[in-house]
Amino acid sequence: MGNVPSAVKHCLSYQQLLREHLWIGDSVAGALDPAQESSQFSGLPEYVKIVEVGPRDGLQNEKVIVPTDIKIEFINQLSQTGLSVIEVTSFVSSRWVPQMGINVVDSAVAGLGGCPYAKGASGNVATEDLIYMLHGLGLHTGVNLYKVMEAGDFICKAVNKSTNSKVAQASFKGRLERICA
Repeated sequence: MGNVPSAVKHCLSYQQLLREHLWIGDSVAGALDPAQESSQFSGLPEYVKIVEVGPRDGLQNEKVIVPTDIKIEFINQLSQTGLSVIEVTSFVSSRWVPQMGINVVDSAVAGLGGCPYAKGASGNVATEDLIYMLHGLGLHTGVNLYKVMEAGDFICKAVNKSTNSKVAQASFKGRLERICA
């Protein structure tokens, strides 16, 4: 599980979401063709801000209690990735939910999270997968994908859990295969 084609397929599965929620009429299919890129992405914003919620939402649902020093190191690693907003604790009022369009997306590194009241809930969208998809669409995030994957690897080891990020699974598997070969 977790090879590059499946990671690409996973990220491309967000096409319908983008068409519905970013209100783009054109299909994103063929997005890798630079000749079509300017017309296909005319409805997309120039920049997308990612709100990392892994330290807040992501760790709330973990059965393993993460020591404070591990949380601090996790947040420090995330702060070196280019993520401009990292939520460590909060209370969110429904009045702040955007009414039109999406240009801010919440995600959690390694797809951490879930809901203790919804058994089997898969967790949050993995920040790594979101960044990969947005970069593939030509959108600027200002975030270093590799550093986010390293932070995800760090926290997954701390909570003894595998990443839910398809991009990280594919990337780290490939790296391990090269090292062990």
